[in-house]
Amino acid sequence: MGKLAGKTAVVTGGGTRGIGRATAARLVAEGAHVFITGRREAELEEAAELIGPAVTAVPGDITDPADLDRLYDAVRDRGRGLDVLFANAATASFATLEQLTGEDFDRVFGVNVRGTVFTVQKALPLLNEGASVIVNASTTVDKGAAAFGAYAASKAALRSFVRTWANELKDRGVRVNAVSPGPIDTSGVTELVGEENAAAYKAKQGAEVPIGRMGRPEEVAAAVAFLASADSSFVLGANLYVDGGANQL
Repeated sequence: MGKLAGKTAVVTGGGTRGIGRATAARLVAEGAHVFITGRREAELEEAAELIGPAVTAVPGDITDPADLDRLYDAVRDRGRGLDVLFANAATASFATLEQLTGEDFDRVFGVNVRGTVFTVQKALPLLNEGASVIVNASTTVDKGAAAFGAYAASKAALRSFVRTWANELKDRGVRVNAVSPGPIDTSGVTELVGEENAAAYKAKQGAEVPIGRMGRPEEVAAAVAFLASADSSFVLGANLYVDGGANQL
């Protein structure tokens, strides 16, 4: 029997061919019923079909309060509350300070910060005692990587929120933690840098990781599953690096 048998989970950004989909599959493998949401309906349906009947796809945008309400109405209708929330949906902007536009800034902070804040806030009435909230942060917070300023700052804001939420929700028996992936080989990387630049970019990223390669989405999913389960019962307000040693060595 899996470590999440009988549990109900939500994964935002769960349709994309990367961390969200891999995590949804891992949580299902551990016994959970998983609600996935995201803006790309075709990818959501594809993910649900591939993972199986323990997945419910609810298309929506985390920046739209009505879409979040629709997601949590679906969870509520299942009648078992919510045990695991992986706030994973995010967007990025590849722009230096000189290049950054107001539209880029608003988009990145609107999705990564505002969207995540209200994703968690609207889940509060459904969270069961002993529930686990995991927020997808990033190692870019620590690196000062050129052209990732807005993205890194948005993730730094989430890291701060995780500490606050962990303190605010601990008396309910709800644990809040963050996971910080390093360079992970996902389709989102290709979308960000362009298909013509993807191979060189990934090779450079992998060469800079002490373990000698980029990470796989399944490796982040395993860390999320740990934080979601009772195996991490004494972990609160933490930030778990999944980075091949990039921020440690």
